[in-house]
Amino acid sequence: MAKIEQYQNYIKSILKEHAMHKPAYGEVEVEIIFDTEHNHYQLVHTGWNYDRRMYGCLIHMDIKNDKIWIQYNGTEIDLAEKLVSLGVPKSDIVLAFHAPYKRQYTGFAVD
Repeated sequence: MAKIEQYQNYIKSILKEHAMHKPAYGEVEVEIIFDTEHNHYQLVHTGWNYDRRMYGCLIHMDIKNDKIWIQYNGTEIDLAEKLVSLGVPKSDIVLAFHAPYKRQYTGFAVD
């Protein structure tokens, strides 16, 4: 259980760090979503740029089967390498945005 709590803290700190960077355009809010009961974590933009609705997920990570699953990364930061630098072994990180048959070539966990 301590491992899961540590991974939750790592993910939260990464999302909080990225939430500090607000878009330079429009009235856009940055929202951090922590669902610690089901282990889903997201960073989303929501708001308006003039008359255009702005909404999108920038980062989505889950914890499943004691591993961190990077579902989506819409940033320029390599989230997997950031997690490794925090001490998460590559064997506990799944690059879920790659097709399952490609994951074996990533150097990270397959599932």
